[in-house]
Amino acid sequence: MQIRAERQNNPVADEVSALVAVTRPIIAGIYHSIGRDVLSAIGPREQIQLKLLGKIRSQGDGDTGIAFEYAVHDAVMNGIPIVVEKVASALAQCKIRRGDPSSILFAIEKSGSQQLISTEIDLITAGSRVLSGQRGQPVKLKGYLNNLAAAFRRPSTRGQLPQSIRGLWKADLFLGSTEPDHWVGTTVKINRSHLEAARGLRIALVPSKSGASDAIQKDEQKNLIVCPMPHDGSFMQTFYEGWRIVQVLCETNFTSPKEVDLPNPLHREVARIYIERRDFPVPDVLEATRKFGQPELLDFDEESASNVAFGRDVEPATSTIISPFPRMGK
Repeated sequence: MQIRAERQNNPVADEVSALVAVTRPIIAGIYHSIGRDVLSAIGPREQIQLKLLGKIRSQGDGDTGIAFEYAVHDAVMNGIPIVVEKVASALAQCKIRRGDPSSILFAIEKSGSQQLISTEIDLITAGSRVLSGQRGQPVKLKGYLNNLAAAFRRPSTRGQLPQSIRGLWKADLFLGSTEPDHWVGTTVKINRSHLEAARGLRIALVPSKSGASDAIQKDEQKNLIVCPMPHDGSFMQTFYEGWRIVQVLCETNFTSPKEVDLPNPLHREVARIYIERRDFPVPDVLEATRKFGQPELLDFDEESASNVAFGRDVEPATSTIISPFPRMGK
């Protein structure tokens, strides 16, 4: 799996150019994630016209489903102080106080194969224990990875998990420290209202909101330590606005959308830049629109995340993940 990271270099200035700077790599991500089986039927990738992108795009291509999770995970692993400090405070409330915070990205493919996507899977050792917040000896995590993957797919298998971690299959990350080798199941939600209780989940990471307190709090009802994460609203808003523009264009095959689909005039102006070039190959469009994007708004990086198979070997449904990284002070 390719994870395409977009890191913000500069503040957002002109909205149209900023949106072009964001939509270009989103389109590129969709373009590069088209499967070989599709290419074998339609011809070389570099000849695909922009107007065809929506028709041949698979539902999972360019998925933003774990974008926020990966951004937080990467910030922890790269030691971004403002993020690490928040995570360390949340971990302390789970009785993990020694060592530097670490993160293991735990995300099972949405369909097809049973896989653990992780860039830090080696952190899970034979002695790794997951703290559930309940009495008794903490469960060793490594021995239950197969069970967690199975529980995600087949509800009938969830009863095979120890009662204290019966809901751990819902985790997005494992946060903890290698020094005590203790970890906690962590749920990550872009919308705080979507938080739910589950046995084994201890921390909830959510974006902080403008004007609201970003203090770490315990949700007694859900038994979760709710930890608001730093969130540069201007960039994240621009990113998701750009994603919506591309979604609409894919649905309309890069023809003019209805005003109700893109009611914002500036968004329609960005869409028009691509609509005018719908008959050209995607690489040519991306190169031609480069000059319209805000210079140096984003820096790009791609890495391959390891897929640890737990079951049958089937081509993953999501081949590219597009992840935004806001500017954060160090």
